[in-house]
Amino acid sequence: MIGFLRGKLVHKAPPVLLLDVQGVGYEVEAPMTTFYNLPAVGAEITLHTHLVVREDAHILFGFSTESDRSMFRSLIRINGVGPKLALTILSGQSAEEFYRCIYDNDMQALVRLPGVGKKTAERLIIEMRDRLPDLEGSAMTSPGNASSVSPVNNPKQEALSALCSLGYKPLDAGRMVQNISAEDRTCEDIIRLALQGAGK
Repeated sequence: MIGFLRGKLVHKAPPVLLLDVQGVGYEVEAPMTTFYNLPAVGAEITLHTHLVVREDAHILFGFSTESDRSMFRSLIRINGVGPKLALTILSGQSAEEFYRCIYDNDMQALVRLPGVGKKTAERLIIEMRDRLPDLEGSAMTSPGNASSVSPVNNPKQEALSALCSLGYKPLDAGRMVQNISAEDRTCEDIIRLALQGAGK
């Protein structure tokens, strides 16, 4: 099992980033909560990782915090929740927001996430409640002071592609970003605003 990777950030195209670890390039899939905190390309980063082994592929998932990886591992133990859906959940809500949904039995907020239907939301609430940390005693907060990132050539198109990769239909993804100005915004900024708008 690969527990973590430390290396140079070579490329980022949500939800996939490329990490150079001593001359070996690792492709890692990561939630948007991790992308929001990434520094500029060329900087050194450390990711907590989880390896999923399938018959046709070995897929690495990376997270900026240990708590996000723990939550991912808890999610994929639930029947009907695979790694892709777990990544979508982590991208659509902060850990604290997700915990609040579970504790408050807020199914409506959960079913707004792509791929989460009523039955899946019910399973999440029932099975996750006993696995979650005490909110009052935890330091789970939304990421702050994210490092600046380099602009991309077409941030809106990158954001559309990323949203589709996270499970949104192309038409829905287009609606989510159509009214967001790409001027002076990165791909990550646009995705963040689109996901915030989808949650309202």
